[in-house]
Amino acid sequence: MSTKIACYTGYFVQAIINNLAPLFYVVFQNEFDINYTKISWLIMLNFITQLFVDIASVKVIAKLGYRTSIVLAHVFSSVGLCLLGVLPRAMENHYIGLVIPIIIYATGSGLIEVLVSPIVEGLPLDNKSGEMSFLHSFYCWGQMSVVLLTTVAIKFVGTENWVYAPMLWAIIPLVNMFAFMRVPIFPPVPEGEDEMKVSELFRNGTFILLTVMMLCSGASELAMAQWASTFAEKSLGVDKLTGDLLGPCLFAFLMASGRVVFGIVGDKIDIKKVLAFSAVLCVVAYLISTLSKAPVASLVGCGLCGLSVATMWPGVFSFASKFFPRGGTPLFAMLAVFGDFGCAFGPWLAGVVSDSVRESSMNFDPLKFGLMISVVFPITMIIAIMALSKKEHKKTVEA
Repeated sequence: MSTKIACYTGYFVQAIINNLAPLFYVVFQNEFDINYTKISWLIMLNFITQLFVDIASVKVIAKLGYRTSIVLAHVFSSVGLCLLGVLPRAMENHYIGLVIPIIIYATGSGLIEVLVSPIVEGLPLDNKSGEMSFLHSFYCWGQMSVVLLTTVAIKFVGTENWVYAPMLWAIIPLVNMFAFMRVPIFPPVPEGEDEMKVSELFRNGTFILLTVMMLCSGASELAMAQWASTFAEKSLGVDKLTGDLLGPCLFAFLMASGRVVFGIVGDKIDIKKVLAFSAVLCVVAYLISTLSKAPVASLVGCGLCGLSVATMWPGVFSFASKFFPRGGTPLFAMLAVFGDFGCAFGPWLAGVVSDSVRESSMNFDPLKFGLMISVVFPITMIIAIMALSKKEHKKTVEA
């Protein structure tokens, strides 16, 4: 139980890293004169760093072991968050002052993503699909906590004191670092069995489809999650407290609720059908958010998007671990690579498209248009699921 709690907290830490800075994008724009494109590059930097860590992690974890690697992940996370509160104002080049801490805490986040899921997979548990979804729900609870507590705190102390928020949140990875020094850790692949090699995975057509689904999962989730706060303030015209509570906070709550429900019934339902339904719902949610003229309806669409992406990431992980029981660290690392690439590319695309619209003569809200383009990701996921089902049906017929 102590190992599960430490893993739950690990995903909470990852939620802090990925969702704290987006609450301050408007502050960064005003204080440091940063446009949408520069913010998009910060988002890209965060997840591209995590992507490279995912790639390197296979050899790093094999050399250092799970315990040392997960402890180091929390060290990077805590140090990076502390520096986010110090460097941007301390350095003459404020933008570089944002870049440095992002690289550091993204390194920690990337290691956490690769390590926590296989650590839970290695535990002697029933209902592995449900446990994986419940584990991932703590990312959502973390996201909701970060949005709620940070927004309320900033409301009372003022946006000029935002620098203290990351330093306070850095306490959680620091405490969890000590927890991982002591809890039992089991290898995800039983002794006597060899993990699959990365090259072996990429020779499998099913794995290729799963990587496409992971990319779309990350992009569908993060395009909305990263821009929801700015979207509410700039495009919908609501105040920061209301916008964050009905935008990213509602998004996180519904995503967490969806993962808890999936955690209860995970092994009793067809994961592919759940993923297909989620992708269709995600298309609807993005269209409601971006095409509705009523701010309340747009915010509801934002929340609905959180529900729609709830089962995507853990669902693909669960399906992959069942299909590749010897996958081990290489499987989770490579899936995380494509997931993180989606996390980087989705919000980056939305931001770059938004700036292009803002600089053109198009009569359309820039950020709404940028987010509307993101509907391509859940649509692509639907196509990948159909291809996966067709592939499995063909195998069944041949058998």
